[in-house]
Amino acid sequence: MWIALGITTAPWRHVLIYNTGWTWIPAAILFFTGLWLYKSSGEHFSGPQLIGVAELLPSQGEQRLVISGIRDRIRHPVYLGHLCEMLAWSIGTAFAVAYALTAFAAVTGVIMIRLEDKELEQRFGEEYRRYRSHVPALIPSLWKPSLAQRQ
Repeated sequence: MWIALGITTAPWRHVLIYNTGWTWIPAAILFFTGLWLYKSSGEHFSGPQLIGVAELLPSQGEQRLVISGIRDRIRHPVYLGHLCEMLAWSIGTAFAVAYALTAFAAVTGVIMIRLEDKELEQRFGEEYRRYRSHVPALIPSLWKPSLAQRQ
């Protein structure tokens, strides 16, 4: 897939949308936010959970819904981390291709979130439906009480 994307986008690899250095400031903020989200996403997860053993080998993987830590405020922090990282590179470099790939990732990310929500609902049932009704998928809930405080 990477090779196909590289070949497809090669004609536009040098096309800039703008040319200024100050955009690296918001890019750096987004980049470090993405790194923080990745780090926070791994907390409260075991190694096998992080690599998806439960999804690949359902009979052998740990079946535990994690709703603590950052997942108390956002259901899919890894997807938000990916978006922050891609936006950072897009804003910083100003490459049209980077923006196009970010848009593509955003669209496919929405699809993946929906599929993942469906799969988690099948695995965890009412527990996940209750969690999903209280915690947003992608935009963190910063002003509402945490899930633990609501229960």
